[in-house]
Amino acid sequence: QVQLVEFGGGLVQPGGSLRLSCAASGNIYSIYDMGWYRQVPGKEREWVAFITAGGQKYGASVQGRCTISRDNAKNTVTLQINPLKPEDTAVYYCHMEVVSGGIRRNYWGQGTQVTVSS
Repeated sequence: QVQLVEFGGGLVQPGGSLRLSCAASGNIYSIYDMGWYRQVPGKEREWVAFITAGGQKYGASVQGRCTISRDNAKNTVTLQINPLKPEDTAVYYCHMEVVSGGIRRNYWGQGTQVTVSS
């Protein structure tokens, strides 16, 4: 089994910075794409950023404010957003494509709440 656990989040003031981390554990052979999504109540889950062997890509809503990075040795992915805006308020989910037991599957973290408010 593979599990993703997210760290970070909470209440942050507008203009502040956010750092989220996600660590994968379990029977992992390799990890392809890693990324972050977010969702607010009543809306579809929105892609924020992802990182592959070829580089990083960012959603329009965070372009220029966001950095995604990965540590392949530790099976972790980190998301940083600065400066934060109230519209960044959402539940953030990490996502990884993991090869485990010879099968490539999508895995998701449990989600972490980020609230941007003064």
